[in-house]
Amino acid sequence: MELKNNEMERLYAETFQSIKEGIILKGKVLALKPDWVIVDIGYKSEGIIPVNEFSEEEINRLKPGNKIEVYIENIKDSDGTITLSKERATKIKVWETLENSLRNGSPVEGKVIEKTKGGFSVDISGVNAFLPGSQVDIKTIKEIDSIIGKKLQFKVLKLNSKVSNVIISRRAILEEERQKKKAYTIENLKEGQLMKGLVKNITDYGVFIDLGGIDGLLHISDISWGRINHPSEFFVVGDEIEIIILKYDEENEKVTLGYKQKKPDPWSTVDEKYPIGKKVRGKVVSITDYGAFIELEEGLEGLVHISEIDWISRPKHPSKYLSIGETADAVVLKVDKDERRLSLSIKQLKPSPWEIISQSYKVGQKISGKVKTITDFGAFIGLPEGVDALIHISDLSWTRHVKHPSEILRKGQKVEAIILSIEPSAERMALGLKQIEPDPWLQDIPEKFKLGSELNGKVLKITDFGIFVELEGGVEGLIYSSEIIKPTSGNVEDVLKEGDDINVRIIKIDTEERKLGLSMKNLKRKEE
Repeated sequence: MELKNNEMERLYAETFQSIKEGIILKGKVLALKPDWVIVDIGYKSEGIIPVNEFSEEEINRLKPGNKIEVYIENIKDSDGTITLSKERATKIKVWETLENSLRNGSPVEGKVIEKTKGGFSVDISGVNAFLPGSQVDIKTIKEIDSIIGKKLQFKVLKLNSKVSNVIISRRAILEEERQKKKAYTIENLKEGQLMKGLVKNITDYGVFIDLGGIDGLLHISDISWGRINHPSEFFVVGDEIEIIILKYDEENEKVTLGYKQKKPDPWSTVDEKYPIGKKVRGKVVSITDYGAFIELEEGLEGLVHISEIDWISRPKHPSKYLSIGETADAVVLKVDKDERRLSLSIKQLKPSPWEIISQSYKVGQKISGKVKTITDFGAFIGLPEGVDALIHISDLSWTRHVKHPSEILRKGQKVEAIILSIEPSAERMALGLKQIEPDPWLQDIPEKFKLGSELNGKVLKITDFGIFVELEGGVEGLIYSSEIIKPTSGNVEDVLKEGDDINVRIIKIDTEERKLGLSMKNLKRKEE
């Protein structure tokens, strides 16, 4: 029994000897006083910690029986006082953790407190550390203040406990994570494989996708089978998308990605799906001067040429008929699988105005319309059906020598004419203005104008080959150049001008050619 008591005393003495100033050990909270926290550290007397070493939150959580680590600052056996410090114990432990991090690269957690000159101040369990701006991230952060208040992982780059100097890096953590991801991604990277990635950057020529430690390029040409103006039409930075690995250059670590390849090329079956004559419906996606493009399905567009929008001979700009985004019906005219071209028609869905005209009009019928266009060879008359019919210059007058249609007609003038011919297949219709009246050469002119008659007329035009003269009733005749009495100067304009009255004699009547030949010579002389 005596031996046992001696052993207990020895062990108790050893315990007291192991508890000394300057060490850290675990103690048990006994009580919470207004100014002190009483802690049992296994010594003959309890230790005390100033309450101001605890935050309000820690005090609220602290209860008798809780175990905490403490630092022994002072032992006074004379009065039985042991002064402890929770704060110094924490700092010493933190410094040990920081030293381990510096030595073996293990991460430490800290909270970003505020922005300082050249970087940020970070609290690591009560120790203030400096995070340089260059060590915040791998890439430049647009809103750099957004990390303030966040708890993050760091690596220790430099440590000096004497001056409490700690330099840390978040970038090193991110680079290490990226390398791990990269190794895993490369190990599993195979051409033709579907993968998920994050949209990292968008440019005019394509999209960079983060596959996990390694970036791949999705070129603009591999985004869609259809038209695309800019990759931003399809993606936004931060989007998670599924792509296909088209090519992996292991030597240069270049990854080429595809997005459209997830679906079959719609042009591969275009001839089967859209045979000639099939009626289709799609969305107008583009309008140009020469026509409109209609999207029938994603990646498949057909062109409605301007000539296939309306039946009229000179259609308006395509934007007058269609607008981008609207749904339009059309019919397939031509399919070229190799050239990836699809020709459509809108007008073919409507009855041709020439079909209507062939049924509604007959040769010899009198019709009316407005002059739309005047050319050197005639005038086009617009009809209600939307087509233009031509009055040729030779069909403007029975008696006048018309050099240009504008002498008789003006644009916008309403006229009546006779249908001379209708050719629906050639989309042509000929009208006659002079045919409204009977041909005067068949009866009136031969009866009224006799060979050898002398008449008074008005000079209409003087030309190199003769002088045109207007006779009674608007009938025109020509004084042949050989029948002109020229003045001594040899210049007819010296004695005659347009509008002058002139006496002439009829020397030729050609009813087939509808011409009157006149002469200034051989006029009958009146007796003096």
